[in-house]
Amino acid sequence: MGSTTKFVAEFCDIIDSYGGRDKVMKALCYSAKLVAGYHLKRNPELAKRYATASSKISGARATLRLIDDIPMIQYALEYGLGENEPDRIMAILGVTANIVDLLYYPIEKICWLSEHKIVDVKHADNWDNANSVFWVLSVYLNLMRTLRNFWLNQEKLNRSHELCSPTNIDAKSLAKHRLELMSIARISLDFVHAVSTLPKGYLWGGKLSTFQVGAIGTLSAGLGIYQIFAKRRLCK
Repeated sequence: MGSTTKFVAEFCDIIDSYGGRDKVMKALCYSAKLVAGYHLKRNPELAKRYATASSKISGARATLRLIDDIPMIQYALEYGLGENEPDRIMAILGVTANIVDLLYYPIEKICWLSEHKIVDVKHADNWDNANSVFWVLSVYLNLMRTLRNFWLNQEKLNRSHELCSPTNIDAKSLAKHRLELMSIARISLDFVHAVSTLPKGYLWGGKLSTFQVGAIGTLSAGLGIYQIFAKRRLCK
């Protein structure tokens, strides 16, 4: 009973933060899409209900992102030209990613305003396509940064392994390194999903089924939630 209470308390702490709540909402959104895709031909009525639930949750997440550009601007200003990054490649990737994200958020706002018919946006489909392109670029750059950081940490661990015995290597550093590997898997899933939203004819744009998108999104969200729990335990 004690462990259950502890888990519930920890889960409540996680959903009390914006990032944690978004991860849980993402899991609910894509698990509903997964069920909708599974029942698409078996039980169309049930599939429709779950698709509606997925759409509503996705819309809620998009609405909550409307003010994300404010903290993004602050982060970009604090990041500057990446002077605190371990090498120049990381700095270039970081600055480029910030520029892409600063452009992505206003485009997403225009798409949101158009979708809800608040503003009459001409060529709305073009804006949706631009939104998908910037999402792909954002995820891709995030993946490249994570891969680069993983490689740099691996080099550091290899040097530590050569200088001292494996038992003397900081266990927390090894755990963080494994979590970074999990981040690569999670962001790779996000990249596959993001590319699938591109117009048909571009890579695998439009080629994934509802079930496949649901499976990819659910797995990505599950990894993200696990990472939050794991990072909290590492900090204790």
